[in-house]
Amino acid sequence: MDGTKYIKLLGLIIGVAAINVLVLSPGFIGVELGGSPLETAVGVTLLFASVLVLLYGSYTLLFRAPVALPVKQIKTHEDYVAALNHYRRVKVLAQDIALALRQLDRLQKKKETLHEVLNQRFEATELSYAKFASVTQEVEKLFYLNVRSILNRLHVFDEKEYESVLHSKSTQLSPQIIQERRMVYNEYMTFIQNSLATNEEILLKLDKLILEISRLDSLEPGDIEAMPCMQEIDSLIKQTKYYKQ
Repeated sequence: MDGTKYIKLLGLIIGVAAINVLVLSPGFIGVELGGSPLETAVGVTLLFASVLVLLYGSYTLLFRAPVALPVKQIKTHEDYVAALNHYRRVKVLAQDIALALRQLDRLQKKKETLHEVLNQRFEATELSYAKFASVTQEVEKLFYLNVRSILNRLHVFDEKEYESVLHSKSTQLSPQIIQERRMVYNEYMTFIQNSLATNEEILLKLDKLILEISRLDSLEPGDIEAMPCMQEIDSLIKQTKYYKQ
């Protein structure tokens, strides 16, 4: 469970409690339950409203699925995490979503490690630093493009329809139609798994890049393209059909 939700819930509880203290405490407004009819009505209404606010707030923060941000509006790492979390309750894809979220977290950590290694080996003004940083950005674009493609498929994936197709025993449809429907949904699954595999490959190549840079004692700018990991990364980018500069 996201710790931010618990923090927000705690803030809601503290806020509701503060309002009740302010209204009901004799040291402040001092509305008295059992006093005048008006005060009693105000006090009871406040307590009733407080319970409703806490119940609705708890449900919204802890149980209700977050509203999915349109894919075209996703820009930041946090946006991608939130968008994937929206689909965590899709049971047939739960493991894939969990893997995608772990990959996002690992990407952030590897970027941080890579920048630390670059700062140890080069000055930010050096051509070598700029070359490695540029390649890292291009690989990051490819990684997020794969996640965006996954989200596009998730947006149109119908879990109930998939379950119906998977376990269909209808005698009203021809075996050919049933088979074709299964093939369509299998394409969803295959595409998502291939995208995850590509991102796993990207993370592996970043690991190799970090290792090779950490081993360097000296490097001429012209030697960068000859590094095995750089060639692998360049090949991966060129192989990706939907990659855009």
